[in-house]
Amino acid sequence: MIEMERAEFEELVDRALDQIPDEIAALVENVVVLVEDDAPAHDPDLLGLYDGVALTERSANHALELPDRIFIYRNPLLDYCHDAADLEEQVTITVVHEIAHHFGIDDARLHELGYA
Repeated sequence: MIEMERAEFEELVDRALDQIPDEIAALVENVVVLVEDDAPAHDPDLLGLYDGVALTERSANHALELPDRIFIYRNPLLDYCHDAADLEEQVTITVVHEIAHHFGIDDARLHELGYA
């Protein structure tokens, strides 16, 4: 397990978000990215989660709804990775994976693309 303060981990998430091309980031609508220490009890090894309605499935008045949420789970990622470089790479993969769900891309396609 890697040890890392929450603030430093949040910086990794911010850097991962900064790596998303501007053209794609501009299309992300009504989404908030949150860092949580632990994954849900029913899936404690989960690294990230998209909780929302994909753009491909939204109704015309979706903007009136609460924002979708992307959760990045700090402790499972710290447990999963071997070193700081591995952690930074895995955080980026996790962020991209969850944002892809926002665009309606499923796990099978993400696996094909190397983001699963």
